[in-house]
Amino acid sequence: MNVLKLLLEKIDYKKERMVQIRRYLHQYPEVSFQEEKTAKFIEEFYKDVPVDKLETNFGGQHGIIVTIKGTKNSEQKNSSNHNHHKGKTILLRADFDALPVTEQTGLSYSSKNPGCMHACGHDAHTAYMLILAESLAEIKDLLSGEIRILHQPAEETPPGGALAMINAGCLEGVDLVFGIHLRADIETGHIICHPDSTQSGQSMFKLVIQGRGGHGASPHLSNDPIVAGASFVTNLQTIVSRRVNPFDMAVITVGSFDGAGQFNIIKDSVTLDGDVRTMNEETRILIEKEFRRLVAGLEVTFNVKTQLDYTNNYPVLKNDPEITLQVKEICERASGLNASQTNQEEILIPEITKVETGIPWSASEDFALYLQQRPGCYFYVGAMPEDGIWYPHHSPRFRIDERSMIISAKSMAAIVCEYCS
Repeated sequence: MNVLKLLLEKIDYKKERMVQIRRYLHQYPEVSFQEEKTAKFIEEFYKDVPVDKLETNFGGQHGIIVTIKGTKNSEQKNSSNHNHHKGKTILLRADFDALPVTEQTGLSYSSKNPGCMHACGHDAHTAYMLILAESLAEIKDLLSGEIRILHQPAEETPPGGALAMINAGCLEGVDLVFGIHLRADIETGHIICHPDSTQSGQSMFKLVIQGRGGHGASPHLSNDPIVAGASFVTNLQTIVSRRVNPFDMAVITVGSFDGAGQFNIIKDSVTLDGDVRTMNEETRILIEKEFRRLVAGLEVTFNVKTQLDYTNNYPVLKNDPEITLQVKEICERASGLNASQTNQEEILIPEITKVETGIPWSASEDFALYLQQRPGCYFYVGAMPEDGIWYPHHSPRFRIDERSMIISAKSMAAIVCEYCS
C-alpha cells in the first residue's frame, strides 16, 4: 500500500474544510501571548481526532502539543524480523499568533477584531497543520515512529513562544524538526528549501537620550536631545557601510524616533527604538560592539546622558544542510520534478511546479531556536495571489493564495512518510 498516496487522498478530501478553518481563524485573530480563543479552537478541533496525547497550555503560553504514535513501529518490534526500520520521532511546528495591524484587504472574511490581523499567514499555517494532523492520526497504523505536532503561540513578539516550548520539553526525544512558512512573494506552486543560514538573527534596542529642555529661543541655555538623536541615526548607518564586511548581510533600522513636542520647546529627552538583523553570529557581535561605541561617543560629543537597552532575541535560522537537501529531493520526487525519475513513476503532488534552493530571507523567525537544538529544515511554500498582486508580510493588505495550504499539507505529508512509514 502506498501510504503517502492514501494520506494525500485524505488531505484532498478535506481541502474545503481547510479553507473554512483558515477563514474562521482569519476573522478572529489574536496577538502574541493573548491567543486564548485561538488555542481553545485548536484544542476543540482535536477532541474527536484519534491522537495519542493532547497537551494544552504547554509552557504556560497557550501552546498545544499533539502526539501521534505510529503503531506499525510497535508491531515490528514484536516481530521476529530484527532488521525492521524504526521510524523517527519528528516535530512539526505551526505558529498561530496575529499582528497589531488594521486589515485593509476588503476580503469577505476580514478580521472582526479591531486593530488585529493575520498579516503573516499564521492562520493558514494552523489550518493546514490541523488537517494534516487529523489525516496522520487516521492512518497511524500504517506509520512507524512518532509525530509530534506543535501549535506554537507568539512567534511575532520577542522573546517569542518557541523559547517557552523548548523549556517545557517539547524537543525531548525528538530526532528532527520541520516547519513551513507561506510567502506571498513566491509564486504559488514553488517551494524553496535553502540549506544552512536561511533567515536573519534579530536584536532590538531602545535608546533614551537625556538632554536639557528649555525655550526654543534660547538653545544655548538648553541641550537639545533631538540634535543628538538625529546625529546618532545618521552615524548608526556607518556601522553597516564601514564596519561590516560587504559580503555579510546586516540591517540596522530605527523604527521609532519619539521627538514629538511643542514647536518652540526644546525637549528634555527623546527615545529611539529599532532593530538589527544579521546573517551570522560574528556580525551580530560586531554590530553590538560598534553600536555601544557610538552611544558612548554620543555622550561625549553632545554632553548628554544615555540609557541603552540592547537585547539579542532570535538567532540566525540555520537549516541542517543534509536534511534540507533531503527535503528538496522528497518534494521533487513527489511532484515528478526529480531528474532521475522515469515517466512511468506516479506524480503524487502535481500542485508543486518548482523546487529550488533559492536565497536567504532577511526576516527573522523563532523557529531558529528549535534548529539550535535539533537538526531539521524550515522551508517556504509560495502563496502569491492568482492575480499576481502581492503585498509584503505584515502589510494591512497582505493576502495569500489559499491553494498554498494544500501544497503545504501535502509537502509536509511527503516528509512525514519519508521518515515515519
